[in-house]
Amino acid sequence: MTSSTTRPLAMVTGASSGIGRELARQFAEHGFDLVVNAEDDRLDAAAADLHTAGADVRAVRADLRTADGVERLWSAVIATGRPLVAAALNAGVGKGGAFVDTDPPDDLAIIDLNVTSTVRLAKHVLRDMIARDEGRVLITSSIASTMPGSFQAVYNASKSFLQSFAEALQEELRDSAVTVTSLMPGPTETDFFRRADMEDTKVGASAKDDAAQVARHGFEALMKGERRVVAGSLGTRAQEAVGKAVPDAVKAKMHRRMAEPGSARQ
Repeated sequence: MTSSTTRPLAMVTGASSGIGRELARQFAEHGFDLVVNAEDDRLDAAAADLHTAGADVRAVRADLRTADGVERLWSAVIATGRPLVAAALNAGVGKGGAFVDTDPPDDLAIIDLNVTSTVRLAKHVLRDMIARDEGRVLITSSIASTMPGSFQAVYNASKSFLQSFAEALQEELRDSAVTVTSLMPGPTETDFFRRADMEDTKVGASAKDDAAQVARHGFEALMKGERRVVAGSLGTRAQEAVGKAVPDAVKAKMHRRMAEPGSARQ
């Protein structure tokens, strides 16, 4: 990465595919240089693609489930010698199935990546931004944060944590020039459902929102300093609106119909 000072610098986690890759593309196409992170070998191809969009890109392969991985990524940001203007804390993973059937390491991986890595990175990012009184942070929550996740119990709970976390930070930072935006997508066309072993579920087999559209909505909300954005299709926004009027016990039953293994065949 060069020492250019003419383009602002952004960081995106989970940038090798899906929403994260599309968020990184949004930053690149709007004049940002990038530090991008993922743990898989698709990151290099994503970085090369972003470079063609005009961005100077530093790719950092690191497992954010570990404290060492988080520190490696943050050290790469510091090594640029440039102020971090925006950060998309997007990396996340899920796992479908009944809680009693899933393996504890899979459950803990969700917590380590979705929750713990976000907290660790946010501590670094926000301390840096507050010291400069400048910056924008996007936290990828989910429409799932609004409902009990039957057959996705740990995943939905992790997104509920992130939603609450983002809203608390918004209040703490209200007198500063630093903003926090919660991105709340619905089911989106990514690798998520394959990796979560949910392709045989009704939600896994259904039509999904476009990742590029979700990322564009998230980026636009971030740049405006909005507190939250329910991103994607009208159907996703309608789902969020209905959820506000439905008791949690009913939402848990509704989620079961979408996420129970084998529900795609019912």
